[in-house]
Amino acid sequence: MARQGLKKKKKVSAGAMAFDIFCILFCGIVCVITLYPMYYVFIMSVSSPEAVNSMSVFLYPKGFQLESYTLLFKDIQLWKAYGNTIIYTVASTVLILVTSVLGAYPLTVSGLRGRKFFVAFLLIPMYFGGGLIPSFLLINELGLYGTRWAIILPASFNIWNMILVRTFFSGLPEELRESAKMDGAGHLRILFQIFLPVSKSVLAVVSIYSIVGMWNSWFNAQVYLPSSDLQPLQMYLKRVLVQMSVNLSELNSTEIEDAMERMFSATQLKYSMIIFTTLPIIFTYPFFQKYFIKGVMVGSLKG
Repeated sequence: MARQGLKKKKKVSAGAMAFDIFCILFCGIVCVITLYPMYYVFIMSVSSPEAVNSMSVFLYPKGFQLESYTLLFKDIQLWKAYGNTIIYTVASTVLILVTSVLGAYPLTVSGLRGRKFFVAFLLIPMYFGGGLIPSFLLINELGLYGTRWAIILPASFNIWNMILVRTFFSGLPEELRESAKMDGAGHLRILFQIFLPVSKSVLAVVSIYSIVGMWNSWFNAQVYLPSSDLQPLQMYLKRVLVQMSVNLSELNSTEIEDAMERMFSATQLKYSMIIFTTLPIIFTYPFFQKYFIKGVMVGSLKG
């Protein structure tokens, strides 16, 4: 019996080791598939324009140079668009945290009259919207067209984030609220001194969703911001990449050579722009990683 048990244990150990090796190899392959596109863009951004246009760069840079990044750093309009994006991202994230918390907490108070009605009322616009034309007319009538508020205010309220925060608050022990009431605390004190300190995970999730969404947003800027001085980074990139097209049939031989050089540099510049505009978002995740995994599971645990 002892020998049979030992043989069975060895078989289980060998099977577990084989499974671990398979998992490690599988995760390694997934990591390579996931990270290689970003690595590819990076090595293309630091390679020579000739190597980039010949598509001969695969594993390492060829003709290492940083001229494309030098051009980016000298572009005043790029930095202005960068500043606009930072303003929109910070302002909308702060406001969306405020509206999500203040809107979610009352929906968890058991004594609130019409609480189910308000929850149902919020769910309707979450799935059904008025569309672009009514939104444009509303922004125009409010006098927000052509101003920063046309981007910040519509993004400062998100029903999904509010429902997410409400779900997290509902999962907190009701005894916390009751004990605070017995000590004479009001709803504001309960919210800010009891609920918020233990809600860092869900607030991190809301923050990262808001930051990434606003950083990558460009459509609202195209609709509501005719002035290029107020447009965000993504809108600037879209405009630059479109303006880089050149009709070679209308140029003479000398101009064609110059245009081809600019086109080669422009191709490499696209990769440099991708890296330059993506780095802030990549560096944002480590600050929220501690709370993100826990908070992102809130919606799957309790509806």
